Amino acid sequence: MKLFLDTANIEEIREINRWGVLGGVTTNPSLVAKENDDPERVWKEILSEVEGPISLETTELEPEAMYRQGLDLAQMAPNAVVKVPMTPEGLNAGKRLIDDGIKINVTLVFSPAQAILAAEIGAYIVSPFLGRLDDVASDGMDALRKICDIYEIQGYDTLVLAASLRHPMHIVESALAGADIATMPFAVFKQLVKHPLTDAGLEKFLGDWKALKRELEKGA
Repeated sequence: MKLFLDTANIEEIREINRWGVLGGVTTNPSLVAKENDDPERVWKEILSEVEGPISLETTELEPEAMYRQGLDLAQMAPNAVVKVPMTPEGLNAGKRLIDDGIKINVTLVFSPAQAILAAEIGAYIVSPFLGRLDDVASDGMDALRKICDIYEIQGYDTLVLAASLRHPMHIVESALAGADIATMPFAVFKQLVKHPLTDAGLEKFLGDWKALKRELEKGA
């Protein structure tokens, strides 16, 4: 399972990218707006920083305008992936983009039925939002498992991207469910590497090492 960062902040992206585990980035209009900067400049900086797929979301609602905007976004870099919403208009524009050889990410997916539609138009990625389903007392992880099962049974090539992940166990459960990608906020990504026993073990090892050096220095 590839690990993506869900942000438009270039410093967050650079920090995680230095770890050597960042597979790609997902952005959306809200994340880009938080940067309070020209969206095109923000996108281009991200596209040049990370080699993997970078999802750039359309903001137009009418299918023709969405399609045209998608064409512009796709031309920004070879690793640009155009995000379209799971709506009739999004499916229409998305299918046209796919027919033009452009990779799309169908976003705001909340049910297996919607995921089937995304796969049927040949989407590169489908993004079920697990945390938001949990927020309305639905089982987001159950929806993800069903989507992964359906895709395997039907032989769909569309990649399943688990989105709206709130904590490390969401990532672990997504991997167990068979998701191809998990995207998460910066804070959650940093939580993946933390464990109190790792910190305690490192402190103990370094303490013993320093004690040895002091003893050797005394002997010298």
